[in-house]
Amino acid sequence: MAFKPLHDRVLVRRTEGDEKTSGGLIIPDSAKEKPAEGVVIACGEGARKDSGELISMAVTDGDNILFGKWSGTEVTVDGEELLIMKESDILGILS
Repeated sequence: MAFKPLHDRVLVRRTEGDEKTSGGLIIPDSAKEKPAEGVVIACGEGARKDSGELISMAVTDGDNILFGKWSGTEVTVDGEELLIMKESDILGILS
């Protein structure tokens, strides 16, 4: 199934967090925080101004992004856990 976000929404796959601390301790799944970093999978066409003019998206497919801890809504697409969020929830693009 293909999924295309609408308007200024973005589909994101979280990147996996570290399995160990800097000291070498293994972090169990129950103690891990969900990472606030991910990869853009798909983007909508952008928001529209009141005049109807299209505001293009600042992110594109494949961008590594940083987003707020409580941003987005978890969805399952083709059996994979992904996030869908507004572009305004994205804090920045990682290079």
